Amino acid sequence: MDLTTSPDPGNVADATELHRYAEALLVQLAAEGTAPDLPPGVADVPGYWLAPAVHALTLILSGKDALEPCALAAQLDERRTALFLCLTLAVCGHGDRIHASWLGTAFGELSQDRPVTSGQRALWLAAARGAYGPVGKIFVLRKLDAIAVAAEDDQWLKALVPEETSPGEDPAPPVPRSLRELPELAGLPEIQRPARAAARLRRLRERCVEITSAPRPGQVSEVATGATWPDAEPLAVLRTLIGQGGQEGPLSSLSGHLLHDVRPEADPHLAALALHVAAPAVRTAAESLAELVKEPPPESITVPILGYPVILRPEGPDQESMAATEQRLVTESVPRRARPWLGYLLLVAAVAVFAAGFVAFPPIALVGLALGGWGGFLLWRHRAQEHADVRYVQSRAGDLSELADKAVWALHEYARESEERAATAADDLTEVIKLLRRGPRAA
Repeated sequence: MDLTTSPDPGNVADATELHRYAEALLVQLAAEGTAPDLPPGVADVPGYWLAPAVHALTLILSGKDALEPCALAAQLDERRTALFLCLTLAVCGHGDRIHASWLGTAFGELSQDRPVTSGQRALWLAAARGAYGPVGKIFVLRKLDAIAVAAEDDQWLKALVPEETSPGEDPAPPVPRSLRELPELAGLPEIQRPARAAARLRRLRERCVEITSAPRPGQVSEVATGATWPDAEPLAVLRTLIGQGGQEGPLSSLSGHLLHDVRPEADPHLAALALHVAAPAVRTAAESLAELVKEPPPESITVPILGYPVILRPEGPDQESMAATEQRLVTESVPRRARPWLGYLLLVAAVAVFAAGFVAFPPIALVGLALGGWGGFLLWRHRAQEHADVRYVQSRAGDLSELADKAVWALHEYARESEERAATAADDLTEVIKLLRRGPRAA
């Protein structure tokens, strides 16, 4: 049950002054760590848990015995009283003054089937930041550990090491060192999977190192650190408890909070707790990445060379594939040219005109010579174009063979490099497992 949203018996007319004092109390607690003087009669609201709870808080902050008002408030509403005292003492920097039993009473039970209440999340945040000392952090850890977290690799990997892409775009594949001169090979699925898995496993290791490194002391209050409380939840929950809060937003599940807490921009104290709880799922994800890295290089691979698919094998390019590609080069690169019928016709006409002119009228023979020259030029031009086509095809075929051989050698180098990559991935996996076993520091 979320104590901050259930019906509140204190919403009565004679509690108005108490609500006003409680609101002023929260402001001064967060700003100065002290409680304003309790005006006479403000806490005299029979049957309302907040009245003795406020009285108990003022006594605790002044160092006096608060057993009697604590007992009365707990008798009226034990869980609200415990939550109020735990959060107010955390906000003002005196979380070490809570009673050990209050945390258990205020926190209640977590369940994967129910959303985390706003009160539970507020206590979770305060404990993670060290508001209740090592004991409070260990308490929250045990509560979280009691819930089994589903080992969904993609979900945890996306939260811990999200892909750096623009909206709607696929992530750019990492280019192995051996393929830098042929980056188009890096986009092939057979090569992209191990390379991407290796890069992601390395980022996962770096993220785990970042999370498990000793974070700076938790920022828990303005009094202790000179800065305002960094999270809205504790004060928002307190305002709702005293009847001054508005409608709260939708609650999140336990897994939703954990996934939120391990994001790169998340608070390091929350990230340490979340990573500890999700350690089995993260380890499974890391092991699956290491297995992808160990995939052996493919026995054969189809590579686009000069825009044509060519099958490459360790011993060299596939000959049938190369022959088919060369045939396509000839048929697609050389335009279909018609036979030079006009040139032939002009030559025949030139012979006839020249012969007629030579017999009948010699000047006409000059016309025949001109027609012969024109026809010869057309035939020469056609032959020159054919020779140029042959040279172009030969050049393209030479480029095809050279690039295919170059790709084969690059794949040989990639195969040697994959052994180094697998060894590095094994080292990264070992380090990730070691960091997950270390767990968060309670102190």
